[in-house]
Amino acid sequence: MKKGIHPYYHTVEVVMTDGTTFKTRSCINKDRLVLDIDSKSHPFYTGKQVLVDTAGRVDRFNKRFEKSKSMMEARRK
Repeated sequence: MKKGIHPYYHTVEVVMTDGTTFKTRSCINKDRLVLDIDSKSHPFYTGKQVLVDTAGRVDRFNKRFEKSKSMMEARRK
């Protein structure tokens, strides 16, 4: 292997959002990695997902569609 071209691969302590820690190996430039979000706090995994207001989007689409439909009928007359 060539010398000087490989990243520094070392042991890193990972701190989860609930405070638990574990050790792994990484090329990150730090000795400690503190997570902002993980599987214990992410809404997708916890089931506390906030749904987007799709009904409001559908209503806006229908209003635009009705407006364009009325314009097309006016052109036909």
